[in-house]
Amino acid sequence: QVQLVESGGGLVQAGGSLRLSCAASGTIFGINAMGWFRQAPGKQRELVAVITSGGSTNYTDSVKGRFTISRDNAKNTVYLQMNSLKPEDTAVYYCKVEVNAPYGSMWYRPFDYWGQGTQVTVSS
Repeated sequence: QVQLVESGGGLVQAGGSLRLSCAASGTIFGINAMGWFRQAPGKQRELVAVITSGGSTNYTDSVKGRFTISRDNAKNTVYLQMNSLKPEDTAVYYCKVEVNAPYGSMWYRPFDYWGQGTQVTVSS
């Protein structure tokens, strides 16, 4: 089993910064993509940023130039540095990690795990 623990959310004024962390622990046979999603009240969950095992990144248009995703493979941790925060960034932020697990006697397959969510509130 794999556990994800998120931290770093909170209340910040518009223009401020926050850094989210998501640490994976447990039985891990390699981590593929790691990413951050967010869900605002009354809205669908949306992908914010993703980083591959090789370090390639993608961002949703609304956060480009303001948010930076990174990972520390030695710590099985993904980060989201959020700068120039806006009220519309207010949401619960969830990390998602794709972890390889044994499948059969010799193969591996990926499984998705989600963090518990952390609230980010940006006041105007």
